Amino acid sequence: MQVIEHSLTVLVVNGIKELYDEICLPQQVQLQKTRGHYEGDITLVVFPLLKMSRKSPDVTADELGRYLQNHYREIIRYNVLKGFLNLVIADHYYLQHLNLALQDDLYGFRKPTDKAETIMVEYSSPNTNKPLHLGHIRNNLLGFAVSNILKANGKRVIMTNLVNDRGIHICKSMLAWERWGNGESPENSGKKGDHLVGDYYVKFDQEYKAQISSLVSGGMSQAEAEKKAPLIIEAQEMLRNWEAGDSDVIRLWKKMNSWVYEGFDETYRRLGVSFDKIYYESETWIPGKEAVLEGLEKNILVKREDGSVWADMRDKGLDEKVLLRSDGTSVYMTQDIGTAKVRQLDFAPDKMVYVVGNEQNYHFKVLAIVLDMLGFPWAKTLHHLSYGMVELPEGKMKSREGTVVDADDLMNEMIDTAREMSKELGKLEGLNAEEKEDIFRIIGLGALKYYMLKVDPVKNMLFNPRESIDFDGNTGPFIQYTYTRIRSVFRKADELMISIPQRAPVNIALNDKEKRLLKLVHDFPEIIVDSAENYNPSLIVNYMYELVKEYNQFYHDYSILKEENVEVKDFRLVLSQVVSGIVKNGMELLGIEMPDRM
Repeated sequence: MQVIEHSLTVLVVNGIKELYDEICLPQQVQLQKTRGHYEGDITLVVFPLLKMSRKSPDVTADELGRYLQNHYREIIRYNVLKGFLNLVIADHYYLQHLNLALQDDLYGFRKPTDKAETIMVEYSSPNTNKPLHLGHIRNNLLGFAVSNILKANGKRVIMTNLVNDRGIHICKSMLAWERWGNGESPENSGKKGDHLVGDYYVKFDQEYKAQISSLVSGGMSQAEAEKKAPLIIEAQEMLRNWEAGDSDVIRLWKKMNSWVYEGFDETYRRLGVSFDKIYYESETWIPGKEAVLEGLEKNILVKREDGSVWADMRDKGLDEKVLLRSDGTSVYMTQDIGTAKVRQLDFAPDKMVYVVGNEQNYHFKVLAIVLDMLGFPWAKTLHHLSYGMVELPEGKMKSREGTVVDADDLMNEMIDTAREMSKELGKLEGLNAEEKEDIFRIIGLGALKYYMLKVDPVKNMLFNPRESIDFDGNTGPFIQYTYTRIRSVFRKADELMISIPQRAPVNIALNDKEKRLLKLVHDFPEIIVDSAENYNPSLIVNYMYELVKEYNQFYHDYSILKEENVEVKDFRLVLSQVVSGIVKNGMELLGIEMPDRM
């Protein structure tokens, strides 16, 4: 509604001046969609304007209604209800807009200009000590969808992945493999590389807990046992040796990481996500450490007696934060400082968006403040896209205990469920086995992605695989099925030698369902803008549901190809073509494929 709302805002400002000789600012004009059970398309909220009119709400609304109708031919009538002015927009306005949409294969998308904002989006950010799991799936799908939506809004987007390939957690897997691996590899075990390494991360935790238990039984406190267990001491020593460049440690690190990267790449391909640039913490921790030491020299940071380096943020309402440990090794914050520096040198983005779970909210507050303290002018351009955790009926997942929902296993389960439910519904007759398997894949992964993205990112979500793949309701398969229903209309039209018109007639009378569909078509560009500005793919997901739900009701009640009135038939064909294009493009923004048949 943005175009028409802009015009109406200007007219209301002018109307206030002409009718009441008062200055009205554009931001004082409140326009909204008319609620479904009232007549109207756009509603003007009159209450903020009463100080200017010095009249009652109903009188003010009526006077403004008359003024707008006289000055804007698209308004065919209006009604007043308790201080709300409901405006009815002419059908031909929406029909003309439909024809504009028909001529644009990427209707609603904006092309980047030379002055377009450059936004870097970081997502995925896996650790090389374990495979991707359900939480990573939400992260990857959010990051990929947000990147696509920003592009569709005319931004220049750089999609990045920061691989956490160093640190104490990596050393735990390495040490466990060194102790108990007996030369096991992806080649001789048949295991996917990231799964193999993840098994040793779990093994470390099991053995570490056994050592702690033994020490506690011998009279040591829990806290002291956690610090003095031989395994954790060895892991810490391995980390120090890694940072010192020990050749044997580096060789083992490279070998195990290579196994993991092959596994990650396979998962990313199946999930349908990609990156423009991959950064590795093993390459960015040194610039981070250099920045910290420079900050120390300038007395921005503080060194304690044990040699550790800290940022004091108490004057900013936060606590103190360690940036270098007493043994000189870096922490996550140090690495993130280095990564931010390197990215600015590489791409100089106008904004940096971190797609990271809400458990790291404090971390990113600290990161922005520390970067600002260190004098980086772009520190204030950082944005943390904080999202809620994915939970299961059984509760939270724990990687070190091996109680996670593995991403690969989940994708397999979704495809299997799609296969099972499609067979139960008797769909896909006439297709060969290979075609069916491809559709099962599209349905299963589409269901997973849609379900993950339909919840507002800020909210925690409970994942239910079978519910996500239902062919009715607000699900990916329901959207996909409606799309294939529209495509079947066009296949039938081809058989009947009926072609889609180049434009729809603009002087026909619309029924209520047709107008509601046209209004939704009209809203799509605004939905893309809102979704991009709020980094919120769920706005597009739920718009898709409203659009296809409305189309299904229209399809159920009205004929398309058998309609006798030629102009009405032409309009309905154009409407169906535009709706199918919006559905396909909108779902592709979410990373969801659309089958031609189901």
